[in-house]
Amino acid sequence: MRRKTPKTFSQSHAAAIKLGLDRADSTLLFHLLRSCPDPAHLSSIFARIENPGPYHFTALIDNLASLGANPAAMFAFARMISASIEPDPIVVSSVLKASDLGFTRQVHAHSLKLQLSSARLVRMRLLASYANCVALFDARRVFDGLPNRDPVASTIMVSCYASHGLVEDALAVFDRVIDKDTVCWTAMIDGLVKNGQMNEALEVFRRMQGEGVRPNEVTVVCVLSACAHLGALELGRWVHSYSWKYLIELNAFVGPALIDMYSKCGSIEEAETVFDTLPHKDVASWNSMINGYAMHGLCERALEVFSRMVEEGVRPNSITFACMLNACSHAGKVDAGFKIFNSMEEEHGIEPRIEHHGCMVDLLGRVGHLEEAYGFVRRMRVEPDHVVWGALLSACKSHGNLELGREVAGMLVESGKADSGTYVLLSSIYASSGEWGAAARARADMKGNRIVKEPGCSSIEIDGEIHEFMMGDIRHPRREEVYKKLEELNEVLKAEEGYVAKVELVAQDIEEGAKERALGMHREEILD
Repeated sequence: MRRKTPKTFSQSHAAAIKLGLDRADSTLLFHLLRSCPDPAHLSSIFARIENPGPYHFTALIDNLASLGANPAAMFAFARMISASIEPDPIVVSSVLKASDLGFTRQVHAHSLKLQLSSARLVRMRLLASYANCVALFDARRVFDGLPNRDPVASTIMVSCYASHGLVEDALAVFDRVIDKDTVCWTAMIDGLVKNGQMNEALEVFRRMQGEGVRPNEVTVVCVLSACAHLGALELGRWVHSYSWKYLIELNAFVGPALIDMYSKCGSIEEAETVFDTLPHKDVASWNSMINGYAMHGLCERALEVFSRMVEEGVRPNSITFACMLNACSHAGKVDAGFKIFNSMEEEHGIEPRIEHHGCMVDLLGRVGHLEEAYGFVRRMRVEPDHVVWGALLSACKSHGNLELGREVAGMLVESGKADSGTYVLLSSIYASSGEWGAAARARADMKGNRIVKEPGCSSIEIDGEIHEFMMGDIRHPRREEVYKKLEELNEVLKAEEGYVAKVELVAQDIEEGAKERALGMHREEILD
């Protein structure tokens, strides 16, 4: 039954009460329970039923779960059991949609007792509920008990493994599915993207194409995200063309993803073209375009788009302001940044979050206003996190302020918020000032605290194929050619552009030539 709006439902219910039908007509009450759009109103209707039967409880629980009133749905199910009314697979499935982990386990146990757990509807809902609660062991136990693991069950399990970061297990389940549908392929691609395995995600997408399975808009968004992270412009263009060919709508999901992809791949003009051709621009579309300009250092264009957005009646959100502040930060526009920051609460009723404060610290730090940035952090109404302090520490390194850098790093370490970046920056600050002993102690503290720096990675797209290069990579099959070419490029830069290596960035007391070679090779060992 189609659910009424609150207004039309209230009118219908009032008429029923006036005519005295709400107590007398059991069928009417059943329909009211199914169509009521308000959880509180639902409870009052149910209270009017003198002897509620199984179908009344089923309608109540199903509607409460659909409305997102999860505690009320679980309470109604408990009342049903207390009234000695045995649930059927339909009501069990309904309450599982609203159950937390503890209640899911109770319902599971009750279903076993009543021999309902063998019903496919119940098994599938149990699997989905455990997966939603991120209960991997329970989900796997239900999955292993399924006689026929179709793409639906396998898709749930793939997503569950991926959400735990267990990509290999997700792939193992995925590869055993015989007839993979679009949703199953998309779940695997999405899981790989969310775990940072972009190349692998694109490879699964290629397999999907090879098997003739047509992607949907969610698939396209996931693949575009992978292209954006890798800077794979040609592949991104192909996905764009593919989407157009198969009439995948340029909607509120695909549009922003395309803008983001083109911006991150360096083609701001194509991002603008997508933005201009969007049939409907929601806040996500505006945010993507503003963020694209921010990434390219085009602060004035970002400001223009923001003004257009407000003029067209689109209400900015917290993401909008983070993008705008990033644009100001990259361009070093302090006055514009403060104007936007102050307008958040004063004009738009949005309280600045930690990320907005971090943008302001980064802005002040970039232009060398370190004391002002430090004072800004001290006056923050929210507790500064390691990102905020890290922005200030990075600025201290850039501008050679050893004293403030040491103080900030000390606070981060004492508060337990220090990450690998903290120690690397502190070591670099000491090294640039010639304090090699202090730099060595910072690196030793990093090792002592078992903090590991993730190696840097860069990628390049050639003929649609992505090639990745890890920092200090000695496994690349053509590593000798790569490093030889790097040395040649360094010599060209020195001769033609006057390039001088910033050897002070090397946090070890080694001879100058070795420092320069270390920088040229991107050796991770310089931080060990």
